[in-house]
Amino acid sequence: MNFAFFGSSLVSAYWNGAATYYRGLLKALADRGHAVAFYEPDAFGRQEHRDMPDPDWARVVVYAPDVAAMERCLEEASAWADVLVKCSGVGVLDRELEAAVAALGGGRRSTIFWDVDAPATLESIGADPADPMRNHIPHYDAVLTYGGGAAVVSAYEALGARRCVPVYNAVDPNSHHPVPPRPDFACDLAFLGNRLPDREARVEDFFLSAAARTPEGSFLLGGSGWEDKAMPANVRHLGHVYTRDHNALNASAKAILNINRDSMARFGASPPTRIFEAAGAGAAIISDRWAGIEAFLEPGREILLASDGAEVAEHVAALDAAAAHAMGEAARRRVLAAHTYRHRAAEVEALLDGRGSWREAV
Repeated sequence: MNFAFFGSSLVSAYWNGAATYYRGLLKALADRGHAVAFYEPDAFGRQEHRDMPDPDWARVVVYAPDVAAMERCLEEASAWADVLVKCSGVGVLDRELEAAVAALGGGRRSTIFWDVDAPATLESIGADPADPMRNHIPHYDAVLTYGGGAAVVSAYEALGARRCVPVYNAVDPNSHHPVPPRPDFACDLAFLGNRLPDREARVEDFFLSAAARTPEGSFLLGGSGWEDKAMPANVRHLGHVYTRDHNALNASAKAILNINRDSMARFGASPPTRIFEAAGAGAAIISDRWAGIEAFLEPGREILLASDGAEVAEHVAALDAAAAHAMGEAARRRVLAAHTYRHRAAEVEALLDGRGSWREAV
């Protein structure tokens, strides 16, 4: 099958949390014999902060962020694609792309709205009765999401989606795997995430307050936007951490902290890419609590859960090197057995027939 994706960026993770998901899933589709093209706008400095060249498993088309260039790309993609995908959060001409791709369905071609942040999308639509996406959702053959579980499926079906199926985050073991630790990343706890309005308060609670409660410990904060944030003295801000350094960061910290954004925590069943990246590298993971985590990792054996910064600090204090290693290895075994992008690509194949049409029985 021929897949054409319109998304934020495949070649740059700069202010682009979906990059790992796109790379893992699209590479797995290509490995299974499918042709993949990814259309991304030249915007937000992403091309200047590339962290990978154009891959040999996907054709990358970078277009100017204007309607004329977008329309040319849509015309090209629709001429050959069996599956035409509009991803959420492109950041440029999203409204125009949502309408145009929805209108291109029918015949041999399937159109999919692939929501890489379903909780945020649904809350945005719910807050605005005039959101034009309400009218487009029923015209897509399907909505796929990278998280949210039954709550997201029900919400999309209530908006008229013909079908909604989660295709969760996973790990690409060729990209995220154990490596030797690096002294410059050594710490008791590391958190990696950009500064966003619906994340900041939870970072203050789960990460910064844990650091303040553990003055003898060392904490690393990676991600963009935190430069002017007040922090305890034992927190070191790394700035943007390129994808090539994620394995080393995950391998060097005693534990890695995951903090779901507000909307993801409320909907549940939304494991972010960071969890699978860290598990793939064999890291011990501490996460905020949210419904559905046990479907991916077993609490207490493969991951530690916390309700606030006080619990995070307790976990950090109690976790020794041997226990951290054992937990990280258990998490790694679990994700390799059940949560790789090869598994996810097979799920996508199962939803489509050999010509790209959506199967009636899903």
